Amino acid sequence: MPFVRIDLGRSAARDLSAVGNCVHRALVETLGVPEGDHFQVITGHEPDEIVYDPSFLGIRRTGGIVYIQITLAVGRDTELKKALYRRISELLDAECAVRPADVFITLLEIPSENFSFGEGQAQYADQLPPHLAGLGKA
Repeated sequence: MPFVRIDLGRSAARDLSAVGNCVHRALVETLGVPEGDHFQVITGHEPDEIVYDPSFLGIRRTGGIVYIQITLAVGRDTELKKALYRRISELLDAECAVRPADVFITLLEIPSENFSFGEGQAQYADQLPPHLAGLGKA
């Protein structure tokens, strides 16, 4: 049930769908997200629309920075989140030439009943799907 927003500069010569596919593959591999649970908005921006500090926390960022915001159900532990961050960075580096220092990720965890996949219903409000059942209701 993740909903992913990806923002990056248009000047970077990269295939936007390939970036999205790397993020989705990392979600599938590390968090067990179903393959078909693929909902993303990918936006390219002009250079002056992307703001970042080139050295915050000693990380050397460039204009190739990619912002990734993932909204997902509450309940994954810190080790799973770390594995997700690593895998996203690895895939983007290997397949899209995005430097790991330029991968900025935020997770927004919300209760499962705060998702509606359509038809005006909260599909996961009363019963969690198998891949979320172990997380408990939050």
